[in-house]
Amino acid sequence: MKKTIIQTARVSLLTAVVISNLSWNSISEEENNPPLLTIKGFTFKDLNNNGKLDIYEDTRLSIEERAADLVNKMTDEEKANFLMGTGMPGFDGLTPVVGAIEGRVPGAAGGTYEIKRLGIPAVIVADGPAGLRIKPIRTNDKNTYYCTAFPVGTALASTWNEALIESVGKAMGSEVKEYGVDVLLAPALNIHRNPLCGRNFEYYSEDPLVSGKIASAMVKGIQSNNVGTSIKHFAANNQETNRLSINEHISERAMREIYLKGFEIAVKESNPWTVMSSYNLINGTYTSARKDLLTDILRNEWGFKGIVMTDWFGGYAGFNSIVAGTSNVTQQLEAGNDLLMPGLPAQKKVIIEDMKSGKLAKEVVDLNVKRILELVLKSPIMSNYKYSDKPNLTKHAQITRQAASEGMVLLKNEKNTLPFTDKQKEVSVFGVTSYAWITGGTGSGSVNNKHTVSLLEGLTAAGYKLDKELIDLYKPYADKEVAAEQERRKEKGVMALPERLPELKINDAFIAKKAANSEIAFVTLGRNSGEFNDRVVDNDFNIAKEEIEMLDRISKAFHEKGKKVVVILNIGGVIETASWKDKVDAILLAWQPGQEGGHSVADVVSGKVNPSGKLTMTFPMKYEDTPSAKNWLGTPIDNPSSVTYEEGVYVGYRYFTTFNIKPSYEFGFGDSYTTFAYSDVKLSSSTFKDKLTVSVTVKNTGKIAGKEVVQLYLSAPSQSIDKPKEELKAFAKTKELKPGESTTLQLMISPKDLASFLENKNAWVAEAGTYKVLVGASSLDIKNTTEFLVEKEITVEKVKKAFELDVPFNELKP
Repeated sequence: MKKTIIQTARVSLLTAVVISNLSWNSISEEENNPPLLTIKGFTFKDLNNNGKLDIYEDTRLSIEERAADLVNKMTDEEKANFLMGTGMPGFDGLTPVVGAIEGRVPGAAGGTYEIKRLGIPAVIVADGPAGLRIKPIRTNDKNTYYCTAFPVGTALASTWNEALIESVGKAMGSEVKEYGVDVLLAPALNIHRNPLCGRNFEYYSEDPLVSGKIASAMVKGIQSNNVGTSIKHFAANNQETNRLSINEHISERAMREIYLKGFEIAVKESNPWTVMSSYNLINGTYTSARKDLLTDILRNEWGFKGIVMTDWFGGYAGFNSIVAGTSNVTQQLEAGNDLLMPGLPAQKKVIIEDMKSGKLAKEVVDLNVKRILELVLKSPIMSNYKYSDKPNLTKHAQITRQAASEGMVLLKNEKNTLPFTDKQKEVSVFGVTSYAWITGGTGSGSVNNKHTVSLLEGLTAAGYKLDKELIDLYKPYADKEVAAEQERRKEKGVMALPERLPELKINDAFIAKKAANSEIAFVTLGRNSGEFNDRVVDNDFNIAKEEIEMLDRISKAFHEKGKKVVVILNIGGVIETASWKDKVDAILLAWQPGQEGGHSVADVVSGKVNPSGKLTMTFPMKYEDTPSAKNWLGTPIDNPSSVTYEEGVYVGYRYFTTFNIKPSYEFGFGDSYTTFAYSDVKLSSSTFKDKLTVSVTVKNTGKIAGKEVVQLYLSAPSQSIDKPKEELKAFAKTKELKPGESTTLQLMISPKDLASFLENKNAWVAEAGTYKVLVGASSLDIKNTTEFLVEKEITVEKVKKAFELDVPFNELKP
């Protein structure tokens, strides 16, 4: 017999057995014992435990059973370590475990504690919502580790295509796994309460149904790779200004119907591995310390089984308190916040002291630790997955190109200006952003990708004849302005707000020359934002004076020659459009479309792709029309410490439709190169019982193949409580329909879809009465209506009281 080499004493998932030139013959069973490995007649037992495997090593048992056994074997010191992350490289006073973060995946956001004696490895977590965020260049390593920059959240959500989003998630999750990361800190699904939120580009919508469904599809896609997600920021992280300490006064109804609903959908439909608690306080208490939020609602009502981790330094009032290490550690753990990230020595000290004194109960610690262990036990590192460091970036580039083009929204298209197919005619490309294309936002939502396809590259690759004199003029100017912007942000540090690049000054004679020689003008307007700061109204939400002047002069010159002007919006969130949209012939909302963005725009403007994106947020006529504008960013104005959500549930289109405020572009709007007809809206029953099906037939009545998003809104009785005029309750996207082709879609309505939250009853209640079903192409473009009856009031769900107000206030009512 050849020599048998056993490199470890334990035969289990936790440690490796390397056996040379021998085959596995059988696994024998003995009464009251785990399986024993029998190899060619030789039986190997656990040499360190009297011939028996420990419970936590027995992979026949559930993860829950194995985690419980591990908890019993851990010391108090190990438990205290395990409740915290291992630190954050580069932050003064934080000491990461050597090799846990920088050694394995440089650029990762953090990790959990490793306990070698029990075979518990460190789980690695990394940003972000638009793709994995790690360092592409490593010390003493000639290889590069680039990731795919996918379209930002607003672009993805605008596809309204859950299957497509799941495919994006699968690609994103593949990169997570193949680069050795266990949990991706994404997706982010906070509500667009106000268009100025600096991170709206990461988030999906002003509507919780859209947010929840898109997030759920993303989670399913990412986690199909057997890696985890962390849906965030739970909850009501709707502004970046003073986000560490802002106290938000919100009613329980608004919390449940608007700010929690998307999270509820994602938790119930996609089972994310983790949830990240937000920084802010709600009604006087940090979210990371709210037991009603993290235990009563998240776990007991929704059935969440994973772990809750803080956002980095969550539960601290500001930078000084972070450095001092003063926070509500014990309260966070008791509330159900299992993991404190990124981990501070002061936190461990508090945990140990409170464990010894009994202030922090053993049962609380053990439960938190057990849940973290369950995460570790199902992670890729636990199974010793041999990640390749070589994900299929070429394939993923194609996926992001498709997703970006499907998320683009055609806001205007007079006289079929687009698609522009005559590639023999010259095209003039104006606007500094055309030459300094924006892939995505800044902060934790950014990605270190290898290359971004600019608009210029995309149009060139598509065969368009571009005005070379304009390129030669704009390109060096754009390069100079980008360099200056990067230097400015470098000087101001990580919290610098991205600023709009100034436009190149061009005289009328030069523009007239371009109008004479070119067939069409493409003008790009760009905006960027990111973590740490919010946007502003002047020169950001509102377009700048120099941008208006540019549009005026270009439009005048080209229109005088009978030529068309197309505006391309390379933005992450809402801007003002009402004052200038009549000056141009077409507007394509390209969003921040990821690394293949130039190709995606070219696919749409050329007609290779028929745009089918729809807005997931309202574009108001002016900023002041936004319902939260009057109390944004809170008080005091110069340094807000609290903000009151006086608008209640009347967020976005719920406000605009209920109060008859005309928007510039309504929620759900998006044009197409073809047209669609709706017919045969039918209900499965005229009386609601336990569920109801609405069917609708959609026909392509135009001349080009295309897709349509069908939206189902509900208008409910409002005897016991005020309600929005209409609320989105279901949506579906057709397959690509050829000219003349029809399809029938079925949309489901559940009891909870009918219900509003009644605070005086602590319950979700559907009133008796007549409900109006509105089926259409947007919140205002309703194609067909019908009705059904609820014969008697339905109490859908009773819950525990939550979110007691710390300050009384009056909510907006119709």
